[in-house]
Amino acid sequence: MVRNCQITRRGFVTGCSAAIAALAGSRFNSLAFAQGGGVNDEILVVLFLRGGQDGLSLVVPSAGFDRGRYEALRPALRLPASSIAAHPLGSLPGPDGAVQLGLHPAAAPLHELYVDGHLSVVVAAGMAANERSHFDSMNWMELGTPGVNNTTTGWITRHLASAANLPASMLMPSVSIGGLQALSQLGSYETVNLGGIEDFTLSTGPWSAREAQRVALRNLYEGSDSWLHQAGLQALDAVDVVELYAGGGYTPQPGAVYPETWFGDNLKTIAQFVKLGLGLRIATLDLGGWDHHDNQAAAGAPTQGIFADLVDELSRGLRALWEDLGDPAAGNPAQRLTLLVMSEFGRRASENADLGTDHGHGNNLLVLSGHATGGLHGAWPGLRGDLLDEGDLAVTTDFRRVLSEVLVRRLGNPRLDLVFPGYTGYQPLGVVTGVDLPVGEPVFADGFETGDARNWTLSG
Repeated sequence: MVRNCQITRRGFVTGCSAAIAALAGSRFNSLAFAQGGGVNDEILVVLFLRGGQDGLSLVVPSAGFDRGRYEALRPALRLPASSIAAHPLGSLPGPDGAVQLGLHPAAAPLHELYVDGHLSVVVAAGMAANERSHFDSMNWMELGTPGVNNTTTGWITRHLASAANLPASMLMPSVSIGGLQALSQLGSYETVNLGGIEDFTLSTGPWSAREAQRVALRNLYEGSDSWLHQAGLQALDAVDVVELYAGGGYTPQPGAVYPETWFGDNLKTIAQFVKLGLGLRIATLDLGGWDHHDNQAAAGAPTQGIFADLVDELSRGLRALWEDLGDPAAGNPAQRLTLLVMSEFGRRASENADLGTDHGHGNNLLVLSGHATGGLHGAWPGLRGDLLDEGDLAVTTDFRRVLSEVLVRRLGNPRLDLVFPGYTGYQPLGVVTGVDLPVGEPVFADGFETGDARNWTLSG
Protein backbone atom coordinates (compact mmCIF):
# COMPACT_ATOMS: atom_id res chain seq x y z
CA MET A 1 0.00 0.00 0.00
CA VAL A 2 1.23 3.47 -0.83
CA ARG A 3 1.71 5.46 2.37
CA ASN A 4 1.76 9.19 2.91
CA CYS A 5 5.47 9.12 2.24
CA GLN A 6 8.20 11.21 3.75
CA ILE A 7 11.40 10.97 1.75
CA THR A 8 14.39 9.89 3.80
CA ARG A 9 17.89 10.69 2.64
CA ARG A 10 18.77 7.00 2.47
CA GLY A 11 15.66 6.11 0.45
CA PHE A 12 16.11 9.15 -1.75
CA VAL A 13 19.73 8.48 -2.63
CA THR A 14 19.31 4.76 -3.19
CA GLY A 15 16.03 5.04 -5.08
CA CYS A 16 16.85 7.92 -7.40
CA SER A 17 19.61 8.61 -9.82
CA ALA A 18 22.86 10.33 -8.94
CA ALA A 19 21.83 13.35 -10.97
CA ILE A 20 18.64 13.75 -8.95
CA ALA A 21 20.37 13.01 -5.67
CA ALA A 22 22.64 15.97 -6.34
CA LEU A 23 19.55 18.13 -6.01
CA ALA A 24 18.69 16.76 -2.57
CA GLY A 25 20.08 19.74 -0.73
CA SER A 26 18.52 22.34 -2.98
CA ARG A 27 15.51 22.62 -5.20
CA PHE A 28 13.99 19.16 -4.79
CA ASN A 29 13.83 19.35 -1.01
CA SER A 30 12.10 22.72 -1.21
CA LEU A 31 9.47 21.30 -3.52
CA ALA A 32 8.70 17.82 -2.32
CA PHE A 33 5.72 17.48 -0.01
CA ALA A 34 5.54 21.19 0.67
CA GLN A 35 3.33 21.94 3.64
CA GLY A 36 3.01 24.90 5.89
CA GLY A 37 0.77 26.92 8.12
CA GLY A 38 -1.73 29.21 6.49
CA VAL A 39 -2.03 27.27 3.23
CA ASN A 40 -5.19 25.58 1.98
CA ASP A 41 -4.74 21.82 1.64
CA GLU A 42 -8.24 20.98 0.41
CA ILE A 43 -8.54 18.67 -2.61
CA LEU A 44 -11.08 19.40 -5.35
CA VAL A 45 -12.04 16.68 -7.84
CA VAL A 46 -14.37 17.56 -10.72
CA LEU A 47 -16.06 14.63 -12.43
CA PHE A 48 -17.84 15.45 -15.68
CA LEU A 49 -20.52 13.05 -16.95
CA ARG A 50 -20.16 13.51 -20.71
CA GLY A 51 -23.22 13.25 -22.89
CA GLY A 52 -25.93 14.77 -20.72
CA GLN A 53 -26.86 12.56 -17.78
CA ASP A 54 -30.60 11.95 -17.34
CA GLY A 55 -31.14 13.63 -14.00
CA LEU A 56 -34.77 12.47 -13.80
CA SER A 57 -33.56 8.86 -13.85
CA LEU A 58 -30.91 9.40 -11.17
CA VAL A 59 -32.90 11.61 -8.77
CA VAL A 60 -36.49 10.47 -9.20
CA PRO A 61 -39.86 11.48 -7.73
CA SER A 62 -41.17 8.61 -5.61
CA ALA A 63 -44.31 10.28 -4.18
CA GLY A 64 -46.29 13.51 -4.33
CA PHE A 65 -48.05 15.30 -7.18
CA ASP A 66 -45.05 14.99 -9.48
CA ARG A 67 -44.86 11.22 -9.12
CA GLY A 68 -47.98 10.84 -11.27
CA ARG A 69 -46.69 13.38 -13.77
CA TYR A 70 -43.35 11.57 -13.97
CA GLU A 71 -45.15 8.29 -14.70
CA ALA A 72 -47.24 9.95 -17.41
CA LEU A 73 -44.17 11.53 -19.03
CA ARG A 74 -42.23 8.27 -18.98
CA PRO A 75 -44.58 5.32 -19.33
CA ALA A 76 -41.83 2.91 -20.44
CA LEU A 77 -38.80 4.34 -18.61
CA ARG A 78 -40.48 5.11 -15.30
CA LEU A 79 -38.74 3.53 -12.34
CA PRO A 80 -41.00 1.78 -9.81
CA ALA A 81 -41.85 3.97 -6.84
CA SER A 82 -40.88 1.16 -4.48
CA SER A 83 -37.35 0.91 -5.92
CA ILE A 84 -36.86 4.67 -5.55
CA ALA A 85 -38.35 4.77 -2.05
CA ALA A 86 -35.78 2.14 -1.04
CA HIS A 87 -33.08 4.78 -1.55
CA PRO A 88 -34.77 7.93 -0.20
CA LEU A 89 -33.29 11.40 -0.36
CA GLY A 90 -36.11 13.22 1.41
CA SER A 91 -38.58 15.83 0.26
CA LEU A 92 -38.58 19.33 -1.18
CA PRO A 93 -41.43 21.80 -1.46
CA GLY A 94 -42.84 22.10 -4.96
CA PRO A 95 -45.37 24.29 -6.73
CA ASP A 96 -48.18 21.82 -5.92
CA GLY A 97 -46.89 20.53 -2.61
CA ALA A 98 -43.97 18.47 -1.40
CA VAL A 99 -42.25 15.97 -3.68
CA GLN A 100 -40.47 12.90 -2.33
CA LEU A 101 -37.23 12.11 -4.15
CA GLY A 102 -34.96 9.09 -4.20
CA LEU A 103 -32.03 7.60 -6.08
CA HIS A 104 -31.99 5.07 -8.91
CA PRO A 105 -31.72 1.55 -7.41
CA ALA A 106 -28.32 1.08 -9.08
CA ALA A 107 -27.01 3.99 -6.98
CA ALA A 108 -27.06 2.05 -3.70
CA PRO A 109 -23.36 2.77 -2.91
CA LEU A 110 -24.03 6.47 -3.54
CA HIS A 111 -27.02 6.31 -1.22
CA GLU A 112 -24.77 4.94 1.53
CA LEU A 113 -22.64 8.07 1.23
CA TYR A 114 -25.82 10.16 1.38
CA VAL A 115 -27.04 8.40 4.53
CA ASP A 116 -23.63 8.96 6.13
CA GLY A 117 -23.98 12.70 5.47
CA HIS A 118 -21.13 12.97 2.97
CA LEU A 119 -23.25 13.73 -0.11
CA SER A 120 -25.25 16.87 -0.92
CA VAL A 121 -27.67 16.67 -3.86
CA VAL A 122 -28.61 19.83 -5.77
CA VAL A 123 -31.73 19.57 -7.94
CA ALA A 124 -32.56 21.55 -11.08
CA ALA A 125 -29.02 22.90 -11.56
CA GLY A 126 -27.52 24.15 -14.80
CA MET A 127 -27.21 27.24 -16.96
CA ALA A 128 -29.87 29.85 -17.63
CA ALA A 129 -29.49 29.43 -21.40
CA ASN A 130 -31.41 26.41 -22.66
CA GLU A 131 -28.69 25.31 -25.07
CA ARG A 132 -29.04 21.68 -26.12
CA SER A 133 -25.72 21.47 -27.96
CA HIS A 134 -23.19 19.17 -26.29
CA PHE A 135 -20.30 21.23 -27.63
CA ASP A 136 -21.57 24.64 -26.53
CA SER A 137 -22.91 23.48 -23.19
CA MET A 138 -19.73 21.67 -22.18
CA ASN A 139 -17.59 24.59 -23.29
CA TRP A 140 -19.62 27.19 -21.41
CA MET A 141 -19.84 25.11 -18.26
CA GLU A 142 -16.16 24.14 -18.14
CA LEU A 143 -14.93 27.59 -19.06
CA GLY A 144 -17.29 29.03 -16.46
CA THR A 145 -18.65 31.72 -18.77
CA PRO A 146 -22.05 30.66 -20.16
CA GLY A 147 -22.90 32.31 -23.45
CA VAL A 148 -19.38 33.64 -24.01
CA ASN A 149 -17.52 32.05 -26.93
CA ASN A 150 -14.10 33.72 -26.69
CA THR A 151 -13.00 32.69 -23.18
CA THR A 152 -9.36 31.58 -23.29
CA THR A 153 -8.96 30.06 -19.81
CA GLY A 154 -10.95 27.57 -17.76
CA TRP A 155 -12.53 28.35 -14.41
CA ILE A 156 -10.08 26.05 -12.59
CA THR A 157 -7.18 27.85 -14.27
CA ARG A 158 -8.52 31.17 -13.04
CA HIS A 159 -8.96 29.74 -9.57
CA LEU A 160 -5.33 28.60 -9.47
CA ALA A 161 -4.22 32.04 -10.68
CA SER A 162 -6.28 33.94 -8.11
CA ALA A 163 -6.01 31.69 -5.04
CA ALA A 164 -3.61 33.36 -2.63
CA ASN A 165 -3.40 30.47 -0.17
CA LEU A 166 -1.63 27.88 -2.33
CA PRO A 167 2.10 27.27 -1.86
CA ALA A 168 4.13 27.92 -5.00
CA SER A 169 6.25 24.84 -4.35
CA MET A 170 3.70 22.08 -4.99
CA LEU A 171 5.02 19.33 -7.23
CA MET A 172 1.68 18.57 -8.85
CA PRO A 173 -1.06 21.07 -8.00
CA SER A 174 -3.41 20.10 -10.82
CA VAL A 175 -3.95 17.01 -12.97
CA SER A 176 -6.33 16.09 -15.75
CA ILE A 177 -6.80 12.33 -15.79
CA GLY A 178 -7.72 10.51 -18.97
CA GLY A 179 -5.30 11.87 -21.54
CA LEU A 180 -7.06 15.07 -22.64
CA GLN A 181 -6.96 18.29 -20.66
CA ALA A 182 -10.35 19.37 -19.37
CA LEU A 183 -11.49 22.74 -20.67
CA SER A 184 -11.89 23.86 -17.06
CA GLN A 185 -8.07 23.70 -16.92
CA LEU A 186 -7.52 25.41 -20.27
CA GLY A 187 -4.47 27.67 -20.18
CA SER A 188 -3.07 26.17 -16.98
CA TYR A 189 0.64 25.38 -17.11
CA GLU A 190 0.33 23.95 -13.58
CA THR A 191 -1.86 21.13 -14.90
CA VAL A 192 -0.38 17.77 -15.87
CA ASN A 193 -2.34 15.68 -18.39
CA LEU A 194 -2.00 11.93 -18.21
CA GLY A 195 -3.85 8.73 -18.88
CA GLY A 196 -2.73 7.01 -15.69
CA ILE A 197 0.07 6.84 -13.18
CA GLU A 198 1.95 4.40 -15.42
CA ASP A 199 2.19 7.21 -17.99
CA PHE A 200 3.94 9.47 -15.52
CA THR A 201 7.38 7.94 -15.99
CA LEU A 202 10.20 8.25 -18.47
CA SER A 203 10.25 5.85 -21.40
CA THR A 204 10.77 2.23 -20.52
CA GLY A 205 14.11 0.68 -21.20
CA PRO A 206 17.41 0.01 -19.45
CA TRP A 207 18.22 2.08 -16.39
CA SER A 208 21.08 3.76 -18.25
CA ALA A 209 18.76 4.91 -21.05
CA ARG A 210 16.21 6.35 -18.62
CA GLU A 211 19.04 8.04 -16.73
CA ALA A 212 20.32 9.65 -19.92
CA GLN A 213 16.81 10.94 -20.67
CA ARG A 214 16.52 12.33 -17.17
CA VAL A 215 19.82 14.20 -17.28
CA ALA A 216 19.16 15.55 -20.77
CA LEU A 217 15.72 16.82 -19.81
CA ARG A 218 16.99 18.50 -16.66
CA ASN A 219 19.78 20.19 -18.61
CA LEU A 220 17.17 21.41 -21.08
CA TYR A 221 14.99 23.01 -18.40
CA GLU A 222 17.62 24.30 -15.96
CA GLY A 223 18.95 27.84 -16.15
CA SER A 224 15.79 29.81 -16.82
CA ASP A 225 13.06 31.35 -14.72
CA SER A 226 10.43 31.26 -17.46
CA TRP A 227 7.15 29.55 -16.64
CA LEU A 228 7.85 26.90 -19.30
CA HIS A 229 11.16 25.94 -17.74
CA GLN A 230 9.75 25.98 -14.22
CA ALA A 231 6.81 23.82 -15.30
CA GLY A 232 9.22 21.37 -16.93
CA LEU A 233 11.34 21.09 -13.80
CA GLN A 234 8.23 20.72 -11.67
CA ALA A 235 7.03 17.85 -13.86
CA LEU A 236 10.42 16.13 -13.70
CA ASP A 237 10.46 16.42 -9.92
CA ALA A 238 7.04 14.79 -9.78
CA VAL A 239 8.21 12.00 -12.11
CA ASP A 240 11.07 11.28 -9.73
CA VAL A 241 8.75 10.88 -6.76
CA VAL A 242 6.23 8.76 -8.67
CA GLU A 243 8.92 6.43 -10.01
CA LEU A 244 10.47 6.09 -6.57
CA TYR A 245 7.33 5.33 -4.58
CA ALA A 246 4.79 3.99 -7.07
CA GLY A 247 6.91 1.46 -8.91
CA GLY A 248 5.64 -1.48 -6.87
CA GLY A 249 1.99 -1.07 -7.82
CA TYR A 250 -0.86 0.18 -5.69
CA THR A 251 -3.07 -1.52 -3.14
CA PRO A 252 -6.16 0.46 -2.14
CA GLN A 253 -7.35 0.77 1.42
CA PRO A 254 -9.21 -2.39 2.57
CA GLY A 255 -12.87 -2.07 1.65
CA ALA A 256 -12.19 0.16 -1.36
CA VAL A 257 -13.19 -1.90 -4.41
CA TYR A 258 -12.93 0.12 -7.61
CA PRO A 259 -14.81 -0.85 -10.77
CA GLU A 260 -12.52 -2.74 -13.12
CA THR A 261 -12.96 -0.10 -15.79
CA TRP A 262 -11.12 2.88 -17.22
CA PHE A 263 -13.12 5.11 -14.88
CA GLY A 264 -12.23 2.99 -11.87
CA ASP A 265 -8.56 3.08 -12.82
CA ASN A 266 -8.67 6.87 -13.13
CA LEU A 267 -10.21 7.23 -9.68
CA LYS A 268 -7.54 4.93 -8.30
CA THR A 269 -4.85 7.09 -9.92
CA ILE A 270 -6.23 10.16 -8.14
CA ALA A 271 -6.16 8.34 -4.80
CA GLN A 272 -2.58 7.26 -5.42
CA PHE A 273 -1.44 10.77 -6.28
CA VAL A 274 -3.12 12.13 -3.15
CA LYS A 275 -1.40 9.55 -0.95
CA LEU A 276 1.98 10.19 -2.56
CA GLY A 277 1.85 13.69 -1.07
CA LEU A 278 2.64 15.54 -4.30
CA GLY A 279 0.64 18.57 -3.23
CA LEU A 280 -2.32 17.68 -5.45
CA ARG A 281 -5.11 20.23 -5.08
CA ILE A 282 -7.18 19.81 -8.26
CA ALA A 283 -8.05 16.77 -10.37
CA THR A 284 -10.48 16.39 -13.25
CA LEU A 285 -11.78 13.27 -14.94
CA ASP A 286 -14.69 12.12 -17.09
CA LEU A 287 -17.22 9.35 -17.25
CA GLY A 288 -18.77 9.34 -20.71
CA GLY A 289 -21.57 7.52 -22.47
CA TRP A 290 -24.65 9.32 -21.07
CA ASP A 291 -26.21 10.42 -24.39
CA HIS A 292 -29.06 7.90 -24.43
CA HIS A 293 -31.37 8.75 -27.30
CA ASP A 294 -32.42 5.11 -27.51
CA ASN A 295 -32.42 1.95 -25.41
CA GLN A 296 -31.67 3.83 -22.21
CA ALA A 297 -33.21 0.97 -20.24
CA ALA A 298 -33.96 -2.64 -21.00
CA ALA A 299 -37.37 -3.17 -22.59
CA GLY A 300 -39.84 -4.03 -19.85
CA ALA A 301 -37.16 -3.67 -17.16
CA PRO A 302 -36.52 0.05 -16.51
CA THR A 303 -34.18 -0.62 -13.57
CA GLN A 304 -31.79 -2.42 -15.93
CA GLY A 305 -29.87 -1.44 -19.04
CA ILE A 306 -27.22 1.02 -20.16
CA PHE A 307 -28.17 3.82 -17.80
CA ALA A 308 -28.34 1.49 -14.81
CA ASP A 309 -24.91 0.08 -15.66
CA LEU A 310 -23.39 3.56 -15.79
CA VAL A 311 -25.04 4.57 -12.51
CA ASP A 312 -23.67 1.42 -10.91
CA GLU A 313 -20.16 2.18 -12.19
CA LEU A 314 -20.39 5.78 -11.03
CA SER A 315 -21.69 4.87 -7.58
CA ARG A 316 -19.24 2.06 -6.91
CA GLY A 317 -16.36 4.22 -8.09
CA LEU A 318 -17.19 7.16 -5.84
CA ARG A 319 -17.76 4.87 -2.87
CA ALA A 320 -14.38 3.20 -3.48
CA LEU A 321 -12.57 6.53 -3.74
CA TRP A 322 -14.15 7.69 -0.49
CA GLU A 323 -13.14 4.49 1.32
CA ASP A 324 -9.65 4.60 -0.16
CA LEU A 325 -9.02 8.19 0.90
CA GLY A 326 -10.29 7.38 4.37
CA ASP A 327 -6.95 5.64 4.95
CA PRO A 328 -5.76 6.66 8.45
CA ALA A 329 -2.16 5.85 7.50
CA ALA A 330 -2.38 8.60 4.87
CA GLY A 331 -3.93 11.12 7.25
CA ASN A 332 -7.55 10.47 6.17
CA PRO A 333 -7.46 12.74 3.09
CA ALA A 334 -11.18 12.08 2.50
CA GLN A 335 -11.77 14.81 5.06
CA ARG A 336 -9.98 17.24 2.73
CA LEU A 337 -11.86 16.09 -0.36
CA THR A 338 -14.67 17.84 -2.21
CA LEU A 339 -15.83 16.07 -5.37
CA LEU A 340 -18.28 17.66 -7.81
CA VAL A 341 -20.33 15.53 -10.22
CA MET A 342 -21.79 17.53 -13.09
CA SER A 343 -23.03 17.14 -16.67
CA GLU A 344 -23.60 19.59 -19.51
CA PHE A 345 -27.41 19.34 -19.35
CA GLY A 346 -30.21 17.02 -18.34
CA ARG A 347 -32.69 15.22 -20.59
CA ARG A 348 -36.22 16.08 -21.65
CA ALA A 349 -38.93 15.37 -19.10
CA SER A 350 -40.69 12.99 -21.50
CA GLU A 351 -39.25 9.85 -23.02
CA ASN A 352 -39.04 9.47 -26.80
CA ALA A 353 -40.35 6.69 -29.02
CA ASP A 354 -37.04 4.80 -28.96
CA LEU A 355 -36.94 4.02 -25.23
CA GLY A 356 -34.58 6.93 -24.72
CA THR A 357 -34.50 10.62 -23.82
CA ASP A 358 -33.39 13.64 -25.81
CA HIS A 359 -31.36 16.69 -24.82
CA GLY A 360 -32.93 18.73 -22.05
CA HIS A 361 -32.07 21.43 -19.54
CA GLY A 362 -32.15 21.21 -15.72
CA ASN A 363 -30.14 18.49 -14.03
CA ASN A 364 -28.78 17.47 -10.68
CA LEU A 365 -25.33 18.32 -9.34
CA LEU A 366 -23.72 16.15 -6.65
CA VAL A 367 -21.26 17.30 -3.99
CA LEU A 368 -19.31 14.59 -2.15
CA SER A 369 -17.23 16.12 0.63
CA GLY A 370 -15.71 15.61 4.03
CA HIS A 371 -17.50 18.85 4.86
CA ALA A 372 -20.79 18.24 3.06
CA THR A 373 -23.94 19.31 4.86
CA GLY A 374 -25.83 16.43 3.24
CA GLY A 375 -29.42 16.43 2.14
CA LEU A 376 -31.32 17.95 -0.76
CA HIS A 377 -30.66 21.50 -1.93
CA GLY A 378 -32.15 23.89 -4.45
CA ALA A 379 -35.71 24.60 -5.54
CA TRP A 380 -37.80 21.88 -7.16
CA PRO A 381 -39.46 23.49 -10.23
CA GLY A 382 -42.16 20.87 -10.75
CA LEU A 383 -43.20 18.65 -13.65
CA ARG A 384 -46.55 20.26 -14.42
CA GLY A 385 -46.72 21.05 -18.12
CA ASP A 386 -46.84 24.81 -17.73
CA LEU A 387 -43.83 24.71 -15.38
CA LEU A 388 -41.56 22.86 -17.79
CA ASP A 389 -39.00 24.84 -19.79
CA GLU A 390 -39.85 23.96 -23.39
CA GLY A 391 -40.56 20.43 -22.23
CA ASP A 392 -37.55 20.23 -19.90
CA LEU A 393 -37.04 20.37 -16.17
CA ALA A 394 -36.39 24.05 -15.51
CA VAL A 395 -33.13 25.33 -14.02
CA THR A 396 -33.53 26.99 -10.61
CA THR A 397 -29.88 26.95 -9.45
CA ASP A 398 -27.01 28.34 -11.52
CA PHE A 399 -24.24 25.75 -11.48
CA ARG A 400 -21.77 28.54 -10.68
CA ARG A 401 -23.51 29.09 -7.37
CA VAL A 402 -22.52 25.61 -6.23
CA LEU A 403 -18.98 25.88 -7.58
CA SER A 404 -18.61 29.31 -5.99
CA GLU A 405 -19.61 27.98 -2.59
CA VAL A 406 -16.97 25.27 -2.83
CA LEU A 407 -14.36 27.84 -3.86
CA VAL A 408 -15.20 30.20 -1.01
CA ARG A 409 -15.99 27.81 1.83
CA ARG A 410 -13.62 24.92 1.10
CA LEU A 411 -10.80 26.29 -1.07
CA GLY A 412 -10.66 29.70 0.60
CA ASN A 413 -10.85 31.66 -2.66
CA PRO A 414 -13.39 34.52 -2.63
CA ARG A 415 -12.27 36.00 -5.98
CA LEU A 416 -15.43 34.97 -7.78
CA ASP A 417 -15.14 38.08 -9.92
CA LEU A 418 -12.00 36.58 -11.43
CA VAL A 419 -13.00 32.92 -11.51
CA PHE A 420 -16.52 33.49 -12.86
CA PRO A 421 -16.51 36.88 -14.62
CA GLY A 422 -20.00 38.20 -15.16
CA TYR A 423 -21.53 36.10 -12.39
CA THR A 424 -23.01 38.30 -9.66
CA GLY A 425 -25.29 38.00 -6.67
CA TYR A 426 -23.68 34.90 -5.18
CA GLN A 427 -25.33 33.53 -2.05
CA PRO A 428 -24.27 30.20 -0.51
CA LEU A 429 -26.73 27.38 -1.04
CA GLY A 430 -25.45 25.47 1.98
CA VAL A 431 -24.02 22.33 0.35
CA VAL A 432 -20.76 22.45 2.33
CA THR A 433 -19.60 23.99 5.58
CA GLY A 434 -16.85 26.59 5.83
CA VAL A 435 -16.08 30.25 6.28
CA ASP A 436 -17.95 32.78 4.14
CA LEU A 437 -15.08 35.03 3.11
CA PRO A 438 -15.90 38.48 1.69
CA VAL A 439 -16.54 37.82 -1.98
CA GLY A 440 -14.30 39.79 -4.31
CA GLU A 441 -11.73 40.61 -1.63
CA PRO A 442 -8.28 38.96 -1.71
CA VAL A 443 -7.59 36.83 1.37
CA PHE A 444 -3.97 35.84 1.82
CA ALA A 445 -2.35 32.80 3.37
CA ASP A 446 -2.38 34.28 6.86
CA GLY A 447 -6.18 34.23 6.72
CA PHE A 448 -6.60 38.01 6.86
CA GLU A 449 -7.75 40.43 4.21
CA THR A 450 -4.84 42.45 2.93
CA GLY A 451 -4.97 45.67 0.97
CA ASP A 452 -7.56 47.08 -1.34
CA ALA A 453 -8.98 44.68 -3.92
CA ARG A 454 -9.12 47.50 -6.45
CA ASN A 455 -5.32 47.72 -6.35
CA TRP A 456 -4.73 43.97 -6.20
CA THR A 457 -3.54 42.27 -9.37
CA LEU A 458 -2.72 38.67 -10.20
CA SER A 459 0.88 37.63 -10.55
CA GLY A 460 2.43 34.75 -12.40
